[in-house]
Order: sequence, then C-alpha cells, then structure tokens
Amino acid sequence: MTRICLLCILITLSNSFISAQDLYMPRNIKNAYTKGTRALTGAPGPDYWQNKGVYDINVTVHADTKSISGTEKIVYSNNSPDTLSMIAIRFVNNIHKPNAPRSGMAGNDFLDSGLHIASFKIDGTVYDINSDDWGTVNPVKLKSAMMPHSNATLEIEWSYPLSRQSGREGQIDSTTFYCAYSYPRVSVYDDYNGWDMIPHTDRQEFYNDFNDYTLNVTAPKNFVVWATGDFLNPDEVLQPAIAQRLKTSYTSDSVIQIAGFDEMQQGKITQQNEWNTWKFKADHITDVCFGTSKNYVWDAASVIVDPENNRRASVQSAYNDTAKDFHAYTRFAQHALRYFSTQWPGVPYPFSKMTSFQGYADMEYPMMINDGTTDNLSFAQLVADHEIAHTYFPFYMGINETRYAFMDEGWATTWEYIIGIEENGKTAADNFYKSFRIRRYINDPSTEEDQPIISMSTQVSGAGYGNNSYGKASLSYLALKDLLGDDLFKKALHHYMDNWNGRHPIPWDYFYSINTGAGQNLNWFWNNWFFSNNYLDLKINNVQLKNNKTTITIQNVGGFAIPFNVIATDKNGRQTTQHFTPAVWSKNDKTITVTIDNKAALSAVKLDGGIFMDATPGDNEYKL
Repeated sequence: MTRICLLCILITLSNSFISAQDLYMPRNIKNAYTKGTRALTGAPGPDYWQNKGVYDINVTVHADTKSISGTEKIVYSNNSPDTLSMIAIRFVNNIHKPNAPRSGMAGNDFLDSGLHIASFKIDGTVYDINSDDWGTVNPVKLKSAMMPHSNATLEIEWSYPLSRQSGREGQIDSTTFYCAYSYPRVSVYDDYNGWDMIPHTDRQEFYNDFNDYTLNVTAPKNFVVWATGDFLNPDEVLQPAIAQRLKTSYTSDSVIQIAGFDEMQQGKITQQNEWNTWKFKADHITDVCFGTSKNYVWDAASVIVDPENNRRASVQSAYNDTAKDFHAYTRFAQHALRYFSTQWPGVPYPFSKMTSFQGYADMEYPMMINDGTTDNLSFAQLVADHEIAHTYFPFYMGINETRYAFMDEGWATTWEYIIGIEENGKTAADNFYKSFRIRRYINDPSTEEDQPIISMSTQVSGAGYGNNSYGKASLSYLALKDLLGDDLFKKALHHYMDNWNGRHPIPWDYFYSINTGAGQNLNWFWNNWFFSNNYLDLKINNVQLKNNKTTITIQNVGGFAIPFNVIATDKNGRQTTQHFTPAVWSKNDKTITVTIDNKAALSAVKLDGGIFMDATPGDNEYKL
C-alpha cells in the first residue's frame, strides 16, 4: 500500500512538472529552475539567492557649477555560489556622453562629459580607472577573485555634471536640480544571467539589487533637499518653526504648507550655514535619489496606509508655486496611497514617505516621483496615480524592467485604470484607457504591434516596445482579473507578491505563482497572451435562433482570449446583455459557439469587448 501511494504521488508530481513545463523557456531560465534557484510552484527555489550592497553615500551639490561630487563606501555581499573574477559598475548618467548608445536623438543640452572617477579602491587596493572610456555599465577585473559568500568593500570618489536638458534627472531650472542615478553602483549579478551588462539607452528602465542606504547630501544655504528615505536630521538643517511644521505633518490628514514662496526667498527655511548636510536612511530598497531647490515651495501631510496597524506614510510635494496642478499633488498622493494600500492591489504602502517633485520626467523612483506640470488636473492626477503605482512594480517586487518592462509598466497602467474608475467613473476611465492606451495599437496593423509580450524589452522598439510594455500587458492582467473574478484574482496576485516581495521575479515566476495561488493550471492563458502574435479581433460568423434560444458562432480572428459582452436587441428595441469571460477560449481559442436566451424575436446581435477594442468592429454585429 505504501509503495502504491508513493507511486501515485510521484506520478502526480511528474504530471504537474510536465504541465508546468509547457510554457516556452529560454535555456538560461531553464537552468535556473534546474539549479533550484526558482521553483515550478512560482516560489523562490530552495537554493535561491541574491546579492546585496550596503551603501554609505556622501554627495555635494555645487549649485554654481551645476555639478555633483561624492564619495561612497559599498560593502558588497556575494551571496551566490559563484566565484567572481570581475565586478560590474553601473552609472546610468553616462547616457549623456556624446558617444553613448541611445535609443533616439539627443540635443546639445543633453550631452555632457559624464562620470569622472577620482579614486577607486576595492578592499583597500587602488585600481587605476580611466572613467573617460566608460559607458553606462563597465566591468572592473578584480585583482583578487571574490569567493562565494564573501564581502568586498568598494570606496569610490567621483563627480559628474548635471545635464542642462532635464529628463529623468538633471537641471530643472537654475536653482532646482533632480539628482537621480547620481552615484556609481554595483550592477545586478543574478541566478539566470550573471552580471547585468545591458547598457542603458534611455528607453528601457532599470534593474537594481535591494540594498541598504545612508545618503548624506550637502547643499548650499537656502537649498532644501527632498530624498528617498527617512529624514534623519530636520532640526540640524531647518529653522525651528519649519522643522516643527514638518513634524506636525507626519500625523496630519490636512495639507500643511511647510515652506511658502516668500519664506524661501527670504531665507526663512534652512539653517543659515553656508552649507547644510541633509541625512537620509533607507534599507532593503532598490535605489535612492534626491531633488533640491532654492525656490520650490513645500507641502506635506500624511495618510494611513496600514489601517490594521494604524501606520501612516508622509506625503510631500515640492514645486514651483506657479504650477497650479502641483498645489493639488499632496491630496492626489494621499488618495493614491490610501487606495492602493486598501483596494487594489490591496497591499499596504511599504515605505515611510512619498514625495512628488515637479520636473519633466513623469517618472517613478523609490519613495519619489518626478512629474511634469499640466493645466489638466484630471491628467495630472492620472500621471501621479501611474507613477505612485510603480511602488509595487518594480520597487516592492524588484522587477527587471530592462528585460521585462511589461512586468511593471503593465501593472502601473492597470492600477491607473482601476483607480481612475473610482476617481472619474467607469465611462470616463474606459474612454481614457481606450484613447490613450489602446486605440493607436489596435488601429496599427504593422508587424511591430503583434510581437509576443514575452519578447525581451531590449529587443523591441518604438510602438512594439510601448504597447508590449503598457497597453497589451495591462489588457492581459485585466483579462486575468475578469477570468478569475476579483476575489480569486486578488488572492492569486497576493500569492505572487508574497513570494517575490524584496526579490527578483521573472515572468515565469509570475505565471507559476498565479497558477498556484489560483489553484488552476492557466498555462493555456499564458501561452495565449504572452507567447503568441495575437491581437484583438472577434467576428460573428453565424447566428441561429431556435426555441427562444440564440446560438452565436464567434471566430477569434485576432486570437487573444478576451472577455466580451453579447448585446441582443429585440424587435421592440429592448436590449439584454450577457457577459462571457476569457474562460470560453480555454479549449478552443479560434472559434466558439455561445447560446443566450431570448424571450422575444431579435433584430440584432452585437459583440462588445469594451476596453478590449476590436481591430475590425464592423463584423461584430449581426442583423437578423
């Protein structure tokens, strides 16, 4: 009996393995599963590991020369089973060097000389570094190999100019700077690719380890600094009344103006030392950045993000007083943090602070966003929602945005849409989503649009990159939500997030985590949405009426397993609607037959995919 039971268990496990394996896997991904660093359940494998750095960073803002200088000590832990003969150093802002590879044109104001390394040591040994030859990621051959499960201490002294043309970072105005990617960092070494040596080209975004950071920013008198992390020394750098306002805001639901325009101009905000050093601390986080200004106003409040523990997060905004939309940004962020924490995705905001900084990027960073200003308040709120939603993907989850942009941009687009329903109503949210995210994609029949979503983000460009990362990926997540229903979808999503919070998931970890969390083999769905050249296009082939029942034959010309409504109109003009989830395509994703009840003679039957916009809507209606 024991042998028979054991045999049954082995057969069951074997069948599960074979079933899970019917998704295409590149060879390097297969190796990760074979080595046990990842598991077919979707969880990290028993031998999962990831490396880490402890960063002690000191930077100085030179407002006169519009440049940054700094020193840092990095204690880097090699938690892998591998002996490392080199270490990769990444400095994203070398994208500004004239000879850097870029995804598009760059104006003269974008270009500068890039990183200059004055000193570079590893474990006390001096390395002769010529940073003039460096790109955005650079190998440094180690003089002594780094053994598995050992540490190395890097000490680097560097400087770089702030780009005159501000995008994700650089000069905002003559006395306002946004300083992202402002320090040399150790690139990611992981279990499926080894060193991340993909250069930054200004299109794909980022992939970073979870590190611990101490960040000290020295800025001239009257320059305020906002940064990732807990603000450790407000009493040392702010005048007493201002420090007290900030502390009051930490428990305030109402927005408090910490620094007004006149106060900034009159030197009433910072301590009147020639230089002030602002200190911040953040642990187990993927990056730090900061903004600084001599003329921006400063608002702050707080919001409860974890009702069970009554935990609050600080919500702050820094902006030019003339930017009318930014006067509402603290309220926008309060609402977004509350909604994302308690509704969708329904995970308490994991950080202590969120700062909205007026710039040009419409870009996310840990605990910060850098958004442009607009006269359209609804659009301003949508942009804020989208960037704040990135808290969960890529920062909470450690997504490799460079290779798999759909794993974070698709989710941010999804949360942007769902919170938009709550803010503006479903009709308005649907209309915006269709016009901004889907219409250009579905109305463009070019080859670029129909590349599989699983395609590496570095290997697609233009419309192919944008729609794979944003609209198409978001539609897949919304189709999954419709397929599973809200409760099971949230349960499965939380299972995935619990598995990979603070780690580095790849698409297969997502697929298998959702399978396990939902208790279903959804490989048919993943193959349909991620590993195909499908698009959105349904067609009514035939309609038959018999005994108060209507049978409709529907051809899935485009191929995607999408939800849709059947709208039946009777001879008196009355309409009835019946919803069909993507489950109808699970057995046959080419053609299906559905049956609806009708109590009166029908005059027309119509398919309506809603936000799943049809490429050829003219064949979605059948006149009787």
